[in-house]
Amino acid sequence: MMNTARLSVGVQGLALSEVAYQNAVAYAKERLAGRALSGAKFPQKPADPIIVHPDVRRMLMTMRAFNEAARALVLWTALKGDIARRSTEAKEREAADDHMGLMTPVIKGVLTDQGFANTVAAQQIFGGHGYIAEHGMEQFVRDARITMIFEGANGIQALDLVGRKLPKDGGRALRAFFAEVSGYIREADAAMAPYVKPLEEALGELREATQWFVHNAPGNPDNAGAGASDYMQLFGLVALGYMWCRIVDAAKANSATAGMDDKLVTGRFFMDRMLPATTTHLARIKAGAESTMALPADAF
Repeated sequence: MMNTARLSVGVQGLALSEVAYQNAVAYAKERLAGRALSGAKFPQKPADPIIVHPDVRRMLMTMRAFNEAARALVLWTALKGDIARRSTEAKEREAADDHMGLMTPVIKGVLTDQGFANTVAAQQIFGGHGYIAEHGMEQFVRDARITMIFEGANGIQALDLVGRKLPKDGGRALRAFFAEVSGYIREADAAMAPYVKPLEEALGELREATQWFVHNAPGNPDNAGAGASDYMQLFGLVALGYMWCRIVDAAKANSATAGMDDKLVTGRFFMDRMLPATTTHLARIKAGAESTMALPADAF
């Protein structure tokens, strides 16, 4: 019951991210302010629409790149849910159930954390107009904020991932995830290198973080607690990066279909500007719990 509820909350975080993005795009195309740094793009107008500005594009692209990969992750996991319930093969049901259990804290935690961040970014694009009730952006922010709390606060999702889901059944679910992504990387076409190479590096960092917990958490469980949230975010980035590779594969195979080139660009943005955050998460994990836990409670 709780896994189903948590997956549903993750979808809520994604849905709010998407509706906030759609509103922010519409506003950015209409709102006139300043001129593009590279020269006026709409000289017939008194100013350019703010969508020409790189920092506005950064926020919009971050939302878009997250939303598309997160939808793929949700659909992939939903398909596993169907297999877990309906397959006539016991091994298939077991593997699908493993996937569901492993991905539940990731989908709940990462999609609601980033969903909230994206609603805030969308509100930022509106400027002061986003802070008042007229445009509805503040409502999206408030609605997204609760998803990080209910059905298990996101810190609990991270602890569930690290403390329960990773070691469950001798790490069977995690090994299967590593095997699938590694297998994809080995078999990828050379033309996919701009997407696959960053994914390979990020997967290596996820493996390194996992091994760090194996060697450092048993003797001091606080090491796992201090690094759990970063591990969840690192895991989420790798899963989303894998989804982007699969999306780009599909786009290349359907290149004649309108909008497929947009997928290639958006996936490249994720690899260039979002996936590198795995390195920071790994560094935080490897820092351990010492500085986090050093102060006595009465020093706060």
